[in-house]
Amino acid sequence: MENGVCKGFDHLSIVVKDIKKSEKFYDKLLNFFGFEKITSEEDCHGWSNGPNGFWINQVGDSYKNKDFHRKNVGLNHIAFRAISREVVDKFYREFLLPNKIPVLYRKPKEYPEYHQGYYAVFFEDPDCIKLELMWMPE
Repeated sequence: MENGVCKGFDHLSIVVKDIKKSEKFYDKLLNFFGFEKITSEEDCHGWSNGPNGFWINQVGDSYKNKDFHRKNVGLNHIAFRAISREVVDKFYREFLLPNKIPVLYRKPKEYPEYHQGYYAVFFEDPDCIKLELMWMPE
C-alpha cells in the first residue's frame, strides 16, 4: 500500500536463542535468496538484498528459558516471495533437502485456499520459527 505514508517493510528483526547456530542457518538461507551480510557483531547479524533487511539478535539472559511457539501471541511465520514457482522447487531440492532442514507438510505444494495458484514450501529455523518460500501469480 503506497499512499504517501507507508511503502512496505524496510527490515525484519527476530530474537534467537543461539546466535552462532542461527547465524549459520540464516547466512546459508539468505545467501541462497540473494541477500548479502551487511553486519556481523557478537549479538547481532544483518543481511540485505537492497530494499529489504533481515536481522537476528541474541536473546537476553533473562529470557533464555522461554521457548518460541508460533501459535502463541506474536509472530506466526515469515514468508519470503519467490520469483517463480520453479524457484520454490529448486529451493526445496537444492537447499532444504541437502541441508537436511525438516520440511513441514512434506513438500512444496499448492494452497488454493490462500490464493489461486499459491505455491509454497514451509520449514523451520533452529528456534522453530516457521518460514516459507512462496510464489503466486500476479
